[in-house]
Amino acid sequence: VVSEILRLNEDPNVQGLALDLPENLYSSKVLNAVKPEKDVDGLSSVNLGRLVHGDVCDFLVPPTVCAVMELLEDIGGKKVLLVGARGAEGAALQSMLQRQGAAVLSCHWKAPQLQSELRHADVVVFGSTKPDDVPVSWIKPGATVISCAHDLQSEKHSDGQQKNPAAEKTIASLAVAMRMQNMVKNMDRWIQFQQYRKWDLHCLKLQPLSPVPSDIEISRAQSPKAVDVLAKEIGLLTDEIEIYGQTKAKVRLSLLERLKDQPDGKYVLVAGITPTPLGEGKSTVTVGLVQALTAHLNINSFACLRQPSQGPTFGVKGGAAGGGYAQVIPMEEFNLHLTGDIHAITAANNLVAAAIDARILHENTQSDKSLYNRLVPVVNGVRGFSAIQLARLRRLGINKTDPETLTEEEISKFVRLDIDPSTITWQRVVDTNDRFLRKITVGQANTEKGFVRQAQFDIAVASEIMAILALTTSLQDMKERLGRMVVANDKKGEPVTAEDLGVTGALAVLMKDAIKPTLMQTLEGTPVFVHAGPFANIAHGNSSVLADKVALKLVGEKGFVVTEAGFGADIGMEKFFNIKCRASGLVPSVVVLVATVRALKMHGGGPNVTAGAPLKKEYTEENLQLVADGCCNLQKQIQITQLFGVPVVVALNVFKTDSPAEVDLVCKIAKESGAFDAVPCNHWSAGGRGAVKLAQAVENAASQRTSFKYLYSLELPIVEKIRIIAQKVYGAQDIELSPIAQSQVDRYTRQGFGNLPICMAKTHLSLSHQPERKGVPTGFILPISDVRASIGAGFIYPLVGTMSTMPGLPTRPCFYDIDLDPITEQVKGLF
Repeated sequence: VVSEILRLNEDPNVQGLALDLPENLYSSKVLNAVKPEKDVDGLSSVNLGRLVHGDVCDFLVPPTVCAVMELLEDIGGKKVLLVGARGAEGAALQSMLQRQGAAVLSCHWKAPQLQSELRHADVVVFGSTKPDDVPVSWIKPGATVISCAHDLQSEKHSDGQQKNPAAEKTIASLAVAMRMQNMVKNMDRWIQFQQYRKWDLHCLKLQPLSPVPSDIEISRAQSPKAVDVLAKEIGLLTDEIEIYGQTKAKVRLSLLERLKDQPDGKYVLVAGITPTPLGEGKSTVTVGLVQALTAHLNINSFACLRQPSQGPTFGVKGGAAGGGYAQVIPMEEFNLHLTGDIHAITAANNLVAAAIDARILHENTQSDKSLYNRLVPVVNGVRGFSAIQLARLRRLGINKTDPETLTEEEISKFVRLDIDPSTITWQRVVDTNDRFLRKITVGQANTEKGFVRQAQFDIAVASEIMAILALTTSLQDMKERLGRMVVANDKKGEPVTAEDLGVTGALAVLMKDAIKPTLMQTLEGTPVFVHAGPFANIAHGNSSVLADKVALKLVGEKGFVVTEAGFGADIGMEKFFNIKCRASGLVPSVVVLVATVRALKMHGGGPNVTAGAPLKKEYTEENLQLVADGCCNLQKQIQITQLFGVPVVVALNVFKTDSPAEVDLVCKIAKESGAFDAVPCNHWSAGGRGAVKLAQAVENAASQRTSFKYLYSLELPIVEKIRIIAQKVYGAQDIELSPIAQSQVDRYTRQGFGNLPICMAKTHLSLSHQPERKGVPTGFILPISDVRASIGAGFIYPLVGTMSTMPGLPTRPCFYDIDLDPITEQVKGLF
């Protein structure tokens, strides 16, 4: 019985459970197995506790108790005797009678004082069958008598005979009616829960210290809310979350269907000026902004962030959870395995790689007939095609379903992909910075029969499957994108896809949990989605479309969803608009452009900034001229934003070495250059309170009418789309394609991929292709060394110079400082 109840608890199509069982099965174990929200009979301990405490909206009164109360009127001050009323039903009845002002006494049938109590009671309620040795004459004349003995929970009395048929039928029939009423109430409550609900968010208090402690010390000093509590506060239903530990949960995509009629909130993108190698704090601005909006201005808001790769976490960059008093907690969980999405991507990616090499080996060593017999084996005397094989036959123009009817020519076409090894673009991946995997040789074992080729490993987040996860809009869409991934060309120059390899369904299975966004929280207890983390050079560098879509529904029409674009606005923001917004159909309301005095001084001619090295005095002392000269980069990034018709608010990330005059100068120039507003921010040291003015500026900017537009039409030729980005965004005079790049453009155009958007793979340290050229370079020719494609993700990516997809470890990696306390199990050394 309990197993069946638990199964029905998890069935989303069952909204209520009513138990009709033999009386001996009504144990507390059975009653409490029913989910409180599905407990139509109101007999679980949770519902009984709510009834006793008077939580009117959260409980259902047991049907038999409802029936008794329906029959009794005006019992205030009367003495009510409950005889033989046991368990949850007896407790509920006593509570309801007391709530109506009755003096309630309960006793069992063998109680020595029973006769005396019956003579004085105004109302007598029999909770079980009256024994024959208790005569009716004991009851006070004129007293109201109600028998609940023959109720919903028992079809017969223990002796098989009815004692008072008229009364018993009355209460039983009424109890049935009350149960039906409870079913209606429960369904109505379920319908109400399906509607959008206003948040009831309890924010966490911050007590910022000075000097500001390390990120991990700050994270550990705050006690995060249990994630199921956070989920309930923001309107998620119990069956819409899958909890991972205490502080993380996957959110199911069924929410999008439930809230499909709910208007979206405002959509805000955080981008930045061309950064120093140290980064300018886009993540901290993103987190600080939502902390300000929700914890200080009482406006619903969600941050949507990328999941960081473990490579940089153990390499040179450290964590990516924000910083100071504007970060996602717990930061060690954010920065490490999270909910395993990157591991799922690694497994899926490497399954494709294994399938490619295995297919080439088998085709090289077997005849058509042998391949066919192994690809379409006889099972239990029957040979049949799988669904993905039938799809391949249709693509080949072979409209047959019986394996025995294929001709020799059709069998050959079906079994042979004829992959050209020199054209394989699909690489294996691992989520570790391992420079010695940048070029490898595979197939050296004797078992591979001489099939040796050069290959490489990329870091896991560079996988096309990560880009697909970030751009997909549904499970079906993801499956179709996975199938379209081009892994190589055949010997005729035609693309070979994951669908041709027969691996699409398996990839979808590996990715079925990774597609769900992960819910976490900021230091101030406001919600965050962490989902997807594509490379920002060979991919688009934004968190997932699905996380944004879910968050936009949850915040409500007046709420805000704040997400971040990788690198500077010339790269991350341009890709966000031209790639991500095309995939999602979402229209941004505001761009927040992050700048620092430090980066502006660098663009103004300051000395080189190097990660790990102390800053030169130009960056720690006031220098208004350097700041003014460097604002040219800020002005250019504002102009780039304006190309898309979206208002821009400049967020100046303030450091303790910045002088008030420098801060005022940047804000003045930004406003004069077309920014809607420019605001200094201190969220790193003060939390959300330090970004309140930024939040107010964003709220005001979001009320402006936008005229959003894409930079180019997809119908334009590939080269022309590249040229538009180079000239209008980077400021190049023109572009120059290498012969290899031109050949690839011609091939992709011939293969039918010419209408995809462009994802430029370029250095983020300059508007040009030369990292050392700061400020706003002009007059340069942008060299395109190669052009590649992520067909499943849905973009063409030209390479500007060489682009490493596998970082290396420095001389002193971050892992020297990372440790685990074996007693407390606390992680040390993350930053």
